[in-house]
Amino acid sequence: MPSPTTTKFTSSKQKHQFSSNNFTLRICKTLFPSGLALLLVYLFLFKHSNYPSSKFTSPFQACHSDNSPTNITHLVFGLVSSINSWKARRPYVESWWRPNVTRGYLFLDKPPTQDLLPWPLTSPPLRISEDYSKLEQESKHLAPRMIRMVLALSETLREGDEGVRWYVMGFDDSIFFVDNWVSVLAKYDHSKYLYIGGQAETILSNFFFSFEQGFGGAGIALSYPLAAAMVKDLEGCIRRYPYANSADLITQYCVDEFGVSFTAEKGIHQIDLRGDISGFLSAHPQAPLLSLHHFDYVNPIFPSMDRIQSTNHLMKAAKIDQSRLLQQTICYDRPRNWSFSVSWGYSAHIYEKIYARTLLKRPLETFRPWLEDAKLPMFMFNTRWPCEIPNIFFFESGGKTLRNQILTTYLRSSPLRHPNCTLSGNHFANKISKIQVFSSATKLIDVSV
Repeated sequence: MPSPTTTKFTSSKQKHQFSSNNFTLRICKTLFPSGLALLLVYLFLFKHSNYPSSKFTSPFQACHSDNSPTNITHLVFGLVSSINSWKARRPYVESWWRPNVTRGYLFLDKPPTQDLLPWPLTSPPLRISEDYSKLEQESKHLAPRMIRMVLALSETLREGDEGVRWYVMGFDDSIFFVDNWVSVLAKYDHSKYLYIGGQAETILSNFFFSFEQGFGGAGIALSYPLAAAMVKDLEGCIRRYPYANSADLITQYCVDEFGVSFTAEKGIHQIDLRGDISGFLSAHPQAPLLSLHHFDYVNPIFPSMDRIQSTNHLMKAAKIDQSRLLQQTICYDRPRNWSFSVSWGYSAHIYEKIYARTLLKRPLETFRPWLEDAKLPMFMFNTRWPCEIPNIFFFESGGKTLRNQILTTYLRSSPLRHPNCTLSGNHFANKISKIQVFSSATKLIDVSV
């Protein structure tokens, strides 16, 4: 039997080792005018601006002189829900919400029914959306239901939270990874007008709506200055675009009025996909995982669990080290002609063949497009043929070791079954039942903007 093979990885500080019965992988800006004249010009222009008077603070007043690093207290989440959907989706929100730590609100369309009371402390603070029926009628909007979703931004700002740098808007089935949001948003200048979100995974979704918009279910982040400026005339903006057929598109139109471009983050996921998304999650881009959405429309991400159990199980890995979650590590055992791919905290794959890193970074196409009749090209990224079936292991447990490392364990799962594929090739790895990954306890360093 060959001696164990060890490979070091600079980026993730991980290394791997293989044995016969168990594979172990060790793998504002401050705004102070320079003179009285500049100050007078600013005051004159602000007084005569086109925006109507508002009780919201000027975006520049909110910046103060605080240049401290962004932390969780600087983020406020605004979540849109309904009495019809909340009961089923409450577990999604509670999987990531941290009472007395996370700041934000959940907006229902109507007062909660008795089966939703008493309101639990494990959920975000409850708010009831205002009645926008008059605006819906007067605006003759193509998608009147979307008005409430857009105006949730106004209602969130109206709460008047202090020290806010970012508003992150989402839905009741948005699954957020808050620590990663803090790390990513900290790279941006919160005193500027910024609009950050994620594109859809399928080309048609972006084509039908916009390639330059953030998809709301995946989460949209607005810097305080931009959000405060928008809400001064957000109802007027809605009236100006009655033909915009989604809340996300309306938001983009309103942002565009300020000349602000869309900034896309690769870790924000709308999940406009169907079926088994394990191939997608097993080849995540090298970017912090920020959000997942549409879990009601895909298979449970862990085959032995239901959707809610799967969500909570993924959060177990997230609590260990959110910065590494789904980050892909690729390595090889060349004497055996094997390739390994690990999506940290989710899955590990063994291929009994050497595949180039470029190929392994492409998701195995286990999933289908959001629209079933979509034609090629369907996705916003390259995929791999689904018949390149690996030996699959899913995250089982994790924790710190006595050597101050993080150990995560992955157990073998049944092979993927694709209707057009037949199992072929070598099966020497079938004897392996468990993979263990040892990682440095130091969090991954994010790549700067």
